[in-house]
Amino acid sequence: MVNPSFEPDDFLPQSLSPVKDEKKRPGDKGIFLVNMKEKNLQEVEEYEPYDNRVVEHPTTNTETLLHLLKGSLGTGILAMPHAFANSGYVVGTIGTIVIGVLCTYCIHVLIDSCYVLCKRRKVPSMTYTAVAEAALSEGPDWCKACAPYAAHIVNAFLLIYQIGTCCVYVVFVSENIQFVLTKHFELNVSVVEVMLYILLPLVLINWVRDLKYLAPFSAIANAVTIVSFGIILYYIFRETPTLEGKLPAGKLGNFPLFFGTVLFALEAIGVILPLENEMKTPKAFVGKFGVLNRAMISIIILYVGMGLFGYLQYGNAAAGSITLNLPSQTEILASVVQCLLAFAIFITHGLACYVAIDILWNEYIGVRLLNSSHRLFWEYVLRTLIVLVTFGIAAAVPELDLFISLFGALCLSALGLAFPAFIQSCTYWYYVSDSERIRMIIKNAIVVVFGALGLVVGTWTSLEGIITKFSGNGSHGQVMNATQAPDSSIFNVTSLMP
Repeated sequence: MVNPSFEPDDFLPQSLSPVKDEKKRPGDKGIFLVNMKEKNLQEVEEYEPYDNRVVEHPTTNTETLLHLLKGSLGTGILAMPHAFANSGYVVGTIGTIVIGVLCTYCIHVLIDSCYVLCKRRKVPSMTYTAVAEAALSEGPDWCKACAPYAAHIVNAFLLIYQIGTCCVYVVFVSENIQFVLTKHFELNVSVVEVMLYILLPLVLINWVRDLKYLAPFSAIANAVTIVSFGIILYYIFRETPTLEGKLPAGKLGNFPLFFGTVLFALEAIGVILPLENEMKTPKAFVGKFGVLNRAMISIIILYVGMGLFGYLQYGNAAAGSITLNLPSQTEILASVVQCLLAFAIFITHGLACYVAIDILWNEYIGVRLLNSSHRLFWEYVLRTLIVLVTFGIAAAVPELDLFISLFGALCLSALGLAFPAFIQSCTYWYYVSDSERIRMIIKNAIVVVFGALGLVVGTWTSLEGIITKFSGNGSHGQVMNATQAPDSSIFNVTSLMP
């Protein structure tokens, strides 16, 4: 997921930015590409993609590791205590580790398939969409027929995920601002009203056509995020977390919500290939002690720690974002943290929308307006419409926890689990022995089925939760004020809707 700690230029180079109004040919693949050129070398029998990459500003192993670690500090990790409230502290700990290991494995599978396909096609790098299309074209006959549609399917999931992420950001910013206004300043304002207040600024920040102008704000967001997480940890450990009243295992029916939240938080499949592509030594990205494994181990530890201790501190009162558990009505420091993180995520909305704009404009709309004199006007229309869509969905369902679980289960079960396994099967279909193919099919079928079950069950459970909350049962848009003691049976209720 895109997080406030990402620099704007980390994964979205200016040379491919739709903001430059470059006219692309219909066949160009712009999404998530890095600025690379294939060297004019004599073709050799054994093509090495890594040796044929030309990166303008290659990143070191340490820089790449930091990019991955920085990307873990966002709305996802703030939702981990609530995820553990759905799963229990034992199941949550084990489940987060298992899901993290599975995600790491699937990333390795995707990178390996990408490397093999690059060698076969003698190209230095590929995007996720290009890998999917190339893999299916080399798979069994029934897959080859689907190859022309593979890129569109991947783009659709990426687009839905980015739109969903933007919705999460709108709800997060609005909930935290509303919480401060109602608890600290005692103003009677709803979440939807706050959304209306920030709508125009959201439109304006998404009108910024060159991401370099957001770089100073992104740098500030980085510092704000680090400081805010330190303060959140202070509140978690200010009073010793206890097992009293906490469950080792939650209800089975709530596990899909836990699954979707953890997947949303952990998975960053969209930026993995660009990160690896921009490395000075890309071979160091994988391997037992490679950059990816070291980063994912650290990220899993961070998420387990935040989820476990946050749940042990706040129990079932853990909100969709742990920032809503801070005592903002009595302590100014808590209000400051909520406002700072709201600012950081607000800036990130522009970066997340950038990806959605890139997909729609460069892949589908912009290529049809190459000769239009109003091309710039329609780009601004698209930018505005995307913001309005995210605002409309967020205003209709201002439930942070359900949003996170929904889009995690719906999109990342496919992008992060099922698709990489399917891509590997197609990539090696005709290049392994019969026995190896059978083992590969069984292994990847398990992953695909697991991802498909997570998608269907997780999406259904999240939608069911949304329907239940908005079915007129009196709990419409309500969250508990968890700033009281975790074991308290009485909670103040703050209405999120007028």
